[in-house]
Amino acid sequence: MQMKPDLFLRCAKCSKVLFSKEFVRNLRVCQHCGHHHRLPADERIEMTFDEGSFEEVDAGIRSLNPLEFPEYAEKLERGFKATGRYDSVVRGNAMLGGVSVAAAVADFRFMGGSMGSVAGEKITRTLELAMDERIPAVIFTATGGARMQEGLISLMQMAKTAAACRKMHDEGVPFFCVLTDPTMAGVLASYASLADVIIAERGALVGFAGQRVSAQAGVERVPDNFQTSEYNFDHGMVDKVVERKEVRSTLITLVQHLMVKN
Repeated sequence: MQMKPDLFLRCAKCSKVLFSKEFVRNLRVCQHCGHHHRLPADERIEMTFDEGSFEEVDAGIRSLNPLEFPEYAEKLERGFKATGRYDSVVRGNAMLGGVSVAAAVADFRFMGGSMGSVAGEKITRTLELAMDERIPAVIFTATGGARMQEGLISLMQMAKTAAACRKMHDEGVPFFCVLTDPTMAGVLASYASLADVIIAERGALVGFAGQRVSAQAGVERVPDNFQTSEYNFDHGMVDKVVERKEVRSTLITLVQHLMVKN
């Protein structure tokens, strides 16, 4: 009897065969090598926040094509088909361990999780909601960086989100960021590095310029774990590296101890 091909898959790191259902039950972590595969935003939301508590807002916001960049409209459409959403960031209200939080989750399937005008606006609105409601902000990153098809409009989101982070700090409202694979470039250089507590999933790619760009700049020898969660933790850029199964419990501990009361 011929087996259905979707019953099995291969780990992206060790290439061992995995049962699809068991793989999903294990939160898309390889049972053999522990590699944390990328998660769709909906699965991330389901495994993190209290059951049924996430309420999405701003779902209808979508990017225009201000620079009339070639094939940008087609890429936006492909992103919509892959995710069912108009951009790379999903934001909303949620409960986490019984605590109200302002939440945002990036989905790498939408143009590599890149940050354009919509993603930057959603991140900023998440932080503003946290300040208005005096509740913690919890944001998950998964991105290759700024979206080149929007040019300076995209790069401006770095300054906008960083300014919102500064207001969070001034208001004394906690902001927790979870770095997932990958977290690179303009996102890492803005709000992702400005949280009060920065958590990273095990083995995630975390850095500014990719290794190919670094090589072009003349950087030929780097440590074996360069630009990983563990490397960033060893050098003080990350507060804690956690297994995926521990992310929810870690965040619950943080929000319950550091939540701001009205």
